[in-house]
Amino acid sequence: MIMIKNYLWIFLISMVPLVELRGAIPVSQAMQLPLVPSYIVSVIGNMVPVPFIYLFARRLLEWGKDKRFIGKFFTFCLEKGEKGGEKLKAKAGRGLFVALMLFVGVPLPGTGAWTGTLAASILDMGFKKSTAAVLLGVVIAGVIMGLASAGIFGAIFAAS
Repeated sequence: MIMIKNYLWIFLISMVPLVELRGAIPVSQAMQLPLVPSYIVSVIGNMVPVPFIYLFARRLLEWGKDKRFIGKFFTFCLEKGEKGGEKLKAKAGRGLFVALMLFVGVPLPGTGAWTGTLAASILDMGFKKSTAAVLLGVVIAGVIMGLASAGIFGAIFAAS
């Protein structure tokens, strides 16, 4: 029962904006959970919000940007998505799928599934294409975070 509770925490952490899978995998390793099941749970949890973000976030942010208490935050989120989308578009040209995949796949702050999906939505990239690119990016980010959390990067750097 404790193991299921721990995996539920990992699942929920991977759904949180900005933290996402990039935080869930290291937490799972701190909890001494097996890496492969933690990776799978984190990928699934990170992808659960993606359809909702794609279909509703842009409309919600546009609706709330001029509201009294939430306007500044909603405007910030909308501008972040627009800037991310424009950067992707400028760098990628016709290779937008690969650019989005790599944008989400490089585990840096602000480049996760939430921002990538919002950017794809703003660019009208298409639901299936953007979801596939984000999924591949999440898988890549998960591998990188899994290797880092397992200490492989530390061992490589210590050996050189």
